[in-house]
Amino acid sequence: MPDGSGTGVLERWGDLEERERALKIRAGQPILIDPAGRSDGRLSAVFRHHEFARKKEGTKETYAPTYRLFFSFLWQRGLDWDQVTVSDLEDWEDWRLRGQENKGRIVGATWARELAALRLFYDIAVKLRFLAASPVLTRSAVTPDGVVEVAELAPSDVRSSNVKWLSPRGFRLWRDVGLGGMLPGGLESSSWPGRNDGRDVAFADYVYSSGLRRRETGTLLLSELPGVTGRAYYPGWVGKAVAKRAGRFYYVGHHAVQGVDLYRLSAREAAVARARRRGLYEKLAGRLLLREMRQDRTAVWTGPGGRTFCARVDVLTARERMLMFVEGEGGLEPAMLWLTESGMPMAYKSWTKVFERGSERCARAGLKVFATPHMLRHSMALRVLLSLMRALDRRLGLAPQERKRYEEVYGTVWAMVKDLLGHRSVVTTQEIYLEPVRGLQVETLLNDMDDPVSAELFAELARRTGLVLDAA
Repeated sequence: MPDGSGTGVLERWGDLEERERALKIRAGQPILIDPAGRSDGRLSAVFRHHEFARKKEGTKETYAPTYRLFFSFLWQRGLDWDQVTVSDLEDWEDWRLRGQENKGRIVGATWARELAALRLFYDIAVKLRFLAASPVLTRSAVTPDGVVEVAELAPSDVRSSNVKWLSPRGFRLWRDVGLGGMLPGGLESSSWPGRNDGRDVAFADYVYSSGLRRRETGTLLLSELPGVTGRAYYPGWVGKAVAKRAGRFYYVGHHAVQGVDLYRLSAREAAVARARRRGLYEKLAGRLLLREMRQDRTAVWTGPGGRTFCARVDVLTARERMLMFVEGEGGLEPAMLWLTESGMPMAYKSWTKVFERGSERCARAGLKVFATPHMLRHSMALRVLLSLMRALDRRLGLAPQERKRYEEVYGTVWAMVKDLLGHRSVVTTQEIYLEPVRGLQVETLLNDMDDPVSAELFAELARRTGLVLDAA
């Protein structure tokens, strides 16, 4: 929702929602229009189907562009989506991965996600009898979990991750220059406008400290924030509806919580005051008024028609959170933490552009550091892994020659990081998100250095792997 430009759109939400309900369109359901301006009701039936509807909001948002691209490809061939053949899908796979004239060729991991989207769509279409067979052919494969069906066109060159990591000092440099308006030498920039730097720095610190995903951090409610009590780390909870899979606990450091508290009392409060003066909150159609937040995370709120609802906060979607308001001393204000400059709730997807602009500022300053929200999540995992290893090392009083015998103990560390990231399997944590330390012996990480989580260790990882972005 852009600054100062979303009010008119929001005012029309009420009428639009009524029409969507009449057509039985679910929240977050994609709506595709063909090049002739027509909408196929069968597509809506597929997207309403429970197998698609129960997917997470982020998954549906990722899948929708895949359908648009593939259906446009078929349209150029004179085919509708239900006229596709196995050969058409094979041609699409070849173009996406290897097309010599394709300037936007994708990697295997991206194709795997697109193929999963197409397989889901056509499997549902077959169940609804919109076509006889799916163009996504499958074969049986034996896995540790048993015999499963895998797509014939599944890529064989999938890299689980191609992201990079930031060392602590690399992150601080990127944050201070890219988001905070500092010069590389540490001085303040006289040309920096400084309108949203407090908000942006607080968001980056929170993600880097907690390891939360963009949607999980970007949809936090004020009532979900830990209180500042002087502890080193504070527990928090991610609601199921905005998490990737299930709700879970997370931990965030004191410095990050303190930064958010400063943003809340300064830049956020000023943005709320501007919105109140303009009457933006009263004009917002579909507004939900949060009346009570109970200790068991049950929320009580009132809808536009005056009807009262009571449910666990876990069920609140990102869109519902953007519409949730509370009655403060000075009047209405959003229940969501992060606001645009105009005082309206900030869509969590907007953080991608904020990070891109920050990385562009660093590039213009001649710095070789960049970041995305997910990179900060990876970086948190790497930093916590090394810190936990060192903590266990000190707790057990291990000498260098004894560490090899205790490698199984460090498996507990991987499990801890897995839980912090909300992964299902520790294998995902070990082989995907923490690649810089894969293949390194524990004694290499925990050598005779007094502080293995020092700048020197991260500099060594940066040199060895080429995956860690360091400031030096």
